[in-house]
Amino acid sequence: MAKKALLVLADGTVFDGYVFGAETRTHGEVVFSTSMTGYQEMLTDPSFAGQILVPTYPLIGNYGINDEDCESKRIQVSGFVVREDCEAPSHNQSRCTVSEYLARNNVPGIYGVDTRAITRRLRSVGVLMGTITSDETPDQALQRLKSLPYYGDIDFVKEVTAETAYQWQATKCEAAAPPKVVVVDLGVKFNIMRILTRLGCRVTVVPSTTTAGDILAMDPDGVVFSPGPGDPVLLDYVVGAVRAIAERKPVLGICLGHQLMAHAFGGKTYKLKFGHRGGNHPVRDLATGRVHITAQNHGYAVDADSLKGGLEVSHINLNDDTVEGMRHRELPILTIQYHSEASPGPRDNEYIFEEWMGKVAGG
Repeated sequence: MAKKALLVLADGTVFDGYVFGAETRTHGEVVFSTSMTGYQEMLTDPSFAGQILVPTYPLIGNYGINDEDCESKRIQVSGFVVREDCEAPSHNQSRCTVSEYLARNNVPGIYGVDTRAITRRLRSVGVLMGTITSDETPDQALQRLKSLPYYGDIDFVKEVTAETAYQWQATKCEAAAPPKVVVVDLGVKFNIMRILTRLGCRVTVVPSTTTAGDILAMDPDGVVFSPGPGDPVLLDYVVGAVRAIAERKPVLGICLGHQLMAHAFGGKTYKLKFGHRGGNHPVRDLATGRVHITAQNHGYAVDADSLKGGLEVSHINLNDDTVEGMRHRELPILTIQYHSEASPGPRDNEYIFEEWMGKVAGG
């Protein structure tokens, strides 16, 4: 018989459910994602570090866990909250259940809760810190939660970045001199390197603390600042490198990398009420007027009124008019707030990589 568990939010709201995954306590910022599929990619997305993830889709696990759909080397979420956990997945690539996968990574989950009610709560009051527990009363869990650090005060990038630089395994390339691209790992997803490699690039991934001098010494043709978790204001040690490199090389900034570019040129960011997470966010390209459906995962946004130094807004979110992309008037800089690499989500926006490669070729 399943053991009972609790999800306790910082405002005192309590949701009852049952243990799955690891039977241990956890805490983090509770967020929801509207993607209907792709739970394995979400679980392994480093941008979810420090967060308890709540998929809005009610049934999770029906196609199991496979060997192909990981976006990093481990589960990155602090906890997982679902309405219904499928204990008997059906797919020829499935290797284990979601519960088994969580347990192997020592990540707790809770199922049997009303995820629609959780989502409505977060949309109403904003994201909240929360804890999953199976051995405390609600009051005990709430008191413990109040003593724990707030999500926005922790630099999670240092927890998810690569320990050392490495070469991404390349496929056979017909180009005699393939473009050299350095990816600064702020919490990078594997699919970014997969796409760059497919476009013929030779990719080197470096830790977030790598200096601009060390990156430029590699003589790259272009540099990508990746997505990642947490508040960009904590990353001053990256901002300087972003500015120095952007003045010398073509740069692509994705999600957190986009926010750091704004900071590098004197702009500001702010925290969204409940963030953008899922695979169905409409974004308008201001240059063409075309609307793209995008995959997103972020809790902070660029303040459009703060932009300076030649940066200008290139894309906006049609749900709330937040900044979704920037360009520089003179430098070969392209940034997007959404995830052009998807995984999960629509693949409609992979063209961004091809567009940026045009800047690399012309740089």
